[in-house]
Amino acid sequence: MAYAQNDVDNSQVHNTLQLQDVFSLEYASGLAITADGDEVYFVRNYMDIQTDKKLGNIWKVDKNKRLTPVTNGLHVDFSPSLSPDNSKLAYISTASGSAQIHMKWLETGESSQMSHFSQSPSNLSWSPDGKYIAFNRFVNSKPKSVVSLPGKPQNAQWAKPAVYIDDMYYRFDGAGFSQAGNSQIFVMSSNGGAARQVTHEKFDHRSNISWSKDGKQLIYSNNKRAEKDLEWTDTNIYAVNINDQQVTQLTDRVGPDNSPIVSPNGKMIAYLGYDQNFKNYENTELFIMDIDGSNKRSITADLDRSINSIKWADNSKAIYMSYHDKGETYVAYQSLKGKRDIAAKNLGGLSFGRPYTGSQFDVAEDGTIAFTYSDPQRPADIAITRKGRTNQLTDLNNDALSYKTLASIKELNVKSSFDDRDIQAWVAYPPGYEADKKAGKTFPLILEIHGGPVTNYGPHFSAEVQLMAASGYVVVYANPRGSDSYGKEFAQTIYNNYPSQDYDDLMSVVDGVIAKEAINEEALFVTGGSGGGVLTAWIVGHTDRFAAAVVAKPVINWYSFVLTTDIYPFVIKNWFEKMPWEDSEHYMKLSPISYVGNVTTPTMLLTGEADQRTPIAETEQFYQALKLRNIDTAMVRIPDAPHGIYKRPSNLMSKVAHILWWFEQYQPEKAN
Repeated sequence: MAYAQNDVDNSQVHNTLQLQDVFSLEYASGLAITADGDEVYFVRNYMDIQTDKKLGNIWKVDKNKRLTPVTNGLHVDFSPSLSPDNSKLAYISTASGSAQIHMKWLETGESSQMSHFSQSPSNLSWSPDGKYIAFNRFVNSKPKSVVSLPGKPQNAQWAKPAVYIDDMYYRFDGAGFSQAGNSQIFVMSSNGGAARQVTHEKFDHRSNISWSKDGKQLIYSNNKRAEKDLEWTDTNIYAVNINDQQVTQLTDRVGPDNSPIVSPNGKMIAYLGYDQNFKNYENTELFIMDIDGSNKRSITADLDRSINSIKWADNSKAIYMSYHDKGETYVAYQSLKGKRDIAAKNLGGLSFGRPYTGSQFDVAEDGTIAFTYSDPQRPADIAITRKGRTNQLTDLNNDALSYKTLASIKELNVKSSFDDRDIQAWVAYPPGYEADKKAGKTFPLILEIHGGPVTNYGPHFSAEVQLMAASGYVVVYANPRGSDSYGKEFAQTIYNNYPSQDYDDLMSVVDGVIAKEAINEEALFVTGGSGGGVLTAWIVGHTDRFAAAVVAKPVINWYSFVLTTDIYPFVIKNWFEKMPWEDSEHYMKLSPISYVGNVTTPTMLLTGEADQRTPIAETEQFYQALKLRNIDTAMVRIPDAPHGIYKRPSNLMSKVAHILWWFEQYQPEKAN
């Protein structure tokens, strides 16, 4: 349903997707399936036009597709978690003005706020007997201060005190400067009352929490290395006794071990991890070990793909796991003895802005799988797979999109001109394409490039791609080398080598579309964000075949970027072989700024002013260089926006509107 309070102006009926339709979109997430597999609780996300925010409340859908609201929709409600006996639903809500734990008694329909914390809780986890809930919460400590200024008179209005910083990670994109303190693990009664802090170490406890079967221990992952700031991802798995708070380390290797889950019989722990080889990518494998940390072994070493998330089968003899393969997401039933069978497919739909592969799933005791269902023309819905049959339970965007003619999506496979590698892509066709093609019309083309760079696109809904196609463009998006879901070797080809031959892959994709479709070769356009912004800036420095380009939130200069991004130790240690001052020539060889003297393409740059992942100074370098060269250029700054520009619906609209406006200025008929 499109929420009435959004009050979108529908005075003019359009049969293609319009910018304002962004506020009508909904998608499902945060699902929890009941033990019998007959009902699924989930968060119904919607875009609120008054506050310009993504909001959501909790709904329930049953196997017969009956939809029922669980919370009233007046606040932001998320993270639903069913008690072991399915009689209660814990969730987090902002009903009191801040995020707190709430409880709903499903038999009576009564609900209550269970916490009154100064900091938001996360990662709710029920004890096996349903009597307790464990969770993470940030605990403030005293800010560091090394001086105290003397002589301040009472009630004097002095400047704010200086902020002293000596932490490796002191700010994060979207969160700002870090507070003094750490996230810790707490336990509280499911009937309410005071929460008891279980961990007290000066390390951040942000991972999921799993209970031992006897309810005496909590299993979690953490980075307690002496060099933890330089080895950001080097986590291990621990067990803490909730009574005496004694901690036992269960894994110890260089590399991330995380996402621990105790088996239903209480005898084993499944977890995800890999050996750290300081590359841009490694396959994340599924491991199991005995509850005491012994007998560790990988059960997916033969699968050249990364495992994303896991759930134990109720019989403790297998694990359900999701992974990406060639731009799509699957759930497999992985036996502990090695046998592997696909159990669900067509997962996705969580990244409604661009066609990434985000998804979630949950499993009932009888093996029924609930998951976010991916459709190229719809954001995420809820579906279940039971005994091999898939049933889509929701159609959340039917009223908003059923009367719209959306772009159809078709897969395209080409060979790279560099080394004949297989490169996979998808083409979005504007409404009416086939009829206009038969009439002799040719179409402008947009190449849209994903970020990461180690991520992947697939046949999933994308508001941005759909809006571009609705404006009359054929849109192509691809997974060039360096993308994941094609194996480790494919992803690692860009280690210490990005951008490089991924450029050739993308040009081969453009050539492949031109060879098969009705494309106006004088009207080729290119855009991309983050890693896609890097490649877009690289492209205009290496070819003049595009009529115009929009470079979104890019890296322009690797030397300056690695010393200003919020994740600088990780980038330097995993993307490059040397520090920038040790090999400045190599850093600059891979930097788009080094080729700005070649650029003739009109180029707009677009970045959020609060972006700390690819700071806006990167954008300013390219913009000012192009200005000095008298190249047509413009800079669009999105106020207060972090790296994830799309998180506010109007910013997503603004991004697409600026891209389309810029391209419109350089259509061949206008150029002439």
